[in-house]
Amino acid sequence: MDHIVTVQDAVTAFEPWLEPTDAELDAIDAEMPVIRAEMELLDAHIIVIDRTPCELDERRIRRARRRVLAAHRDHVNGVSGQTGGAA
Repeated sequence: MDHIVTVQDAVTAFEPWLEPTDAELDAIDAEMPVIRAEMELLDAHIIVIDRTPCELDERRIRRARRRVLAAHRDHVNGVSGQTGGAA
């Protein structure tokens, strides 16, 4: 069976409006510390997914949770501080 692709799909597949804007990329960059902290927490959970966590594993998870909370706090404070300064 042959799939039929419209010409419109092929033409609009590379339209510039499909790319993220500079503002969206800046927002992603600003949130990267939160994303990295959440990935670290996920990694800590993955490590113990198939075994009982030992004391070291529990400390690793607690540290990762604290980093996530701190990253969220810093992100929120940074975003609100930037908004307040611009107004």
